[in-house]
Amino acid sequence: MRQNWNCNERVEASMVREKSCLVLFAFLVLVLFALNLFFGSVDMPAMQVVDALLGREPEVSSSYFIVMESRLPQALTALLCGAALAACGLMLQTVFRNPLAGPSILGIDSGASLGVALVMLLSGGNMVASSWGLGGFLATTAAAFAGAMGVMALLLFFSTLLKSDVMLLITGVMISYAVSSVISLLNFFATAEGVHSYMVWGMGSFGGVSMGQLFWLSISLGMGILIAISLVKPLNALLLGYNYAKNLGINVNRVRMLLLLATGLLSATVTAFCGPISFLGLAVPHVARFILHKADHRFLMPLSLLVGSAVALLCNLLCVLPGDRGIIPLGIVTPLLGVPVVFLVLLRGRR
Repeated sequence: MRQNWNCNERVEASMVREKSCLVLFAFLVLVLFALNLFFGSVDMPAMQVVDALLGREPEVSSSYFIVMESRLPQALTALLCGAALAACGLMLQTVFRNPLAGPSILGIDSGASLGVALVMLLSGGNMVASSWGLGGFLATTAAAFAGAMGVMALLLFFSTLLKSDVMLLITGVMISYAVSSVISLLNFFATAEGVHSYMVWGMGSFGGVSMGQLFWLSISLGMGILIAISLVKPLNALLLGYNYAKNLGINVNRVRMLLLLATGLLSATVTAFCGPISFLGLAVPHVARFILHKADHRFLMPLSLLVGSAVALLCNLLCVLPGDRGIIPLGIVTPLLGVPVVFLVLLRGRR
C-alpha cells in the first residue's frame, strides 16, 4: 500500500512539473511575441506601438503600417511556422526512430524547394507566394507540397527496405543532394531575374507574409498541426515498435499516411511562404525532450509546439538586431541555434 502511495505521489509530481513547463513556455511565447512587436529594424517609441495596436491615431503616420502590416504578421508567421516545423521534426524522429530525422536533414525541405524552383524559375521569377496573387499562391504551395510529398514517399519506401537508421539517414542526405543538383540545373537555364528571386527566397524570412496571406497560412498550418495532435497516441505506441502498435489495434499504414500528409502539408506550406528554414524541425524536439526528460507525446507534442514558436520568435528577433543597418537573413540565424543542439545529441548518443 505504501509503495502504491509513493508511486501515485511521483506520478502527480511529474504531472505538475509537466504542466508547469507548458505554462512557463506559453508565457515565454507571449513575451517573445510582444518583443517582436516592440522591436524591429526601425526604431519606434513604445507608445506608438501601443497606439497602433489599439487602433488610435498615431503621431507618425507610418507607425500604424509598420506595426500592423509588418511586425504583427511577421510575429504571427514566426509563431505558426515554428510550431509547424517542431511538429514535423517530432513526428519524423518518432516514426523513423532516428534522433537526426528532420525536414531539412532528410531532404523534405529540398523536395519542397524543388517544387517552388520549378514554378519560380520557369516563370521568370514572377510567381511567388509572398508576392500574392491567387495564382502565385496556389502554384507555389501546390508545387512545394508535391515536392515534399514526393521525398516523404521515397523515404517511407526506403524505410521498409533499410533496417539501419544510419542507412536511412544517408538515403535522405543523398536524395537532398540529388534534388539540389536539379535545382542548380534549373538555375543554370533560368533568367537572371528568376535566379535572383530564388536566391532571395532561399535565404528564408518570416517577413514575406502579409495580413491577407496570413489567413491561408493559418488554415493550412492549422490543419497540419491538428492532424499531428490527433496522432499523439499512435506515436506513443510506435515508440515501442510497429509490432507493438499493431498488437494494440493501431492501423500502422493509416498512421503513416496521416503522418505523411501532415508532414508534407506543414513543410510545404512553411517552405512556400517563408523559404527553406533549417534546423528548427531537427533541434526543437530534442530541446523539449531535454526539458521533460520523457518521450510521452501527450506532453511532448504541445511542449514542442510551444518551444518551436518560442525559438522561431527568438530567431526573428535576432534577425532585426542590426537595426537601421539591415536585416539578417533567417537562414543564417537558425543554424547558429540549431547546430549546437545537434552536436549535443551526437555526443549523448556516443555516451
